[in-house]
Amino acid sequence: MNDTAQGSAVRTALIGYGFSGRTFHAPLIRSIAGLDLALVASSDADKVHADLPGVSVVADPLQAVTDPQIELVVIAAPNSRHAPLARAALAAGKHVVVDKPFTLDLDEARDLIALADEQGRLLSVFHNRRWDSDYLGVKQLIEAGTLGEVVHFESHFDRFRPEVRDRWREQALPGSGVWFDLGPHLVDQALQLFGLPESLQANLAVQRGGGQVDDWAHVVLDYGARRVVLHAGMVVAGGTARFTVHGTEASVVKARADRQEQQLLAGIAPGAPGWGEDGDDLRLYQGDEVRSLPTPAGDQRNYYRAIHQALRGGGANPVPPIQALAVMAVIEAAAQAAAGGARTTLPLTEAERAAWS
Repeated sequence: MNDTAQGSAVRTALIGYGFSGRTFHAPLIRSIAGLDLALVASSDADKVHADLPGVSVVADPLQAVTDPQIELVVIAAPNSRHAPLARAALAAGKHVVVDKPFTLDLDEARDLIALADEQGRLLSVFHNRRWDSDYLGVKQLIEAGTLGEVVHFESHFDRFRPEVRDRWREQALPGSGVWFDLGPHLVDQALQLFGLPESLQANLAVQRGGGQVDDWAHVVLDYGARRVVLHAGMVVAGGTARFTVHGTEASVVKARADRQEQQLLAGIAPGAPGWGEDGDDLRLYQGDEVRSLPTPAGDQRNYYRAIHQALRGGGANPVPPIQALAVMAVIEAAAQAAAGGARTTLPLTEAERAAWS
């Protein structure tokens, strides 16, 4: 089901047609009638045309970001290319969506924010997991006060991929490894719920034979009495919950993860019957009573729906870059803490911290 367009469609270029571009961005963009996926930059035109026969393909990303017919550039290239491509697109006067992680470090993120402000262009980061069913269900209970004061929040992205695969995300390259890949999702959700932590501790490891970069990450955010545990592992066949949250009034466990990624991989179009629906109930523990509560449906289309509204209807940027900057601060601080083995604080300025007050 498509949305009704308001005014002319936003002509959009997608840079990169690997896992993220093909699985998430292309179908989600195409599900919003107000967005026109007109151009893809990819070295594999045949793959793009097999999925999107009516879309133009160019090999050179810079040709796409400077195309005068393009208004919005979506960057789904490897992580090391996020900042240079976003910089080129903003300099060309385009609005920009960058896949997570925003950049490789805080300096790059700050430079892009300054350039977007200078150019007067929208800059947003694709933190699509804000619209996952599992997160929305837990968030709903926390915000309603059902759990009381949250003292322990545990969030896992665990997968069973015991064999190292031949792809850039698992090679010794800048921005590779599970913490840069899955960490931004975990961090963004935690910051949305609880704001900036006082400090953090982190541990990263390589657990698989032949692994070149971290494939296990365990980060603990300190909020005074509250602890937020963020965990990702690639050798987990089962037995862990997506979320475990303990509060002064109740606890909740969400066992299984949102299904939208699996639906997209199965070729299900966003908005098709059953899209985002989650039959795995939340388990609420209150004293001796245990209840099952329905999990709300997720809908990652809401990210691009909001991008369209921001460009055509005066709506707000769904993920302002100052929020993505804070995510990068946690990612960077955790990597440094893991390397040094010490508790650390976030390397944010007072003005950047003030954005969260």
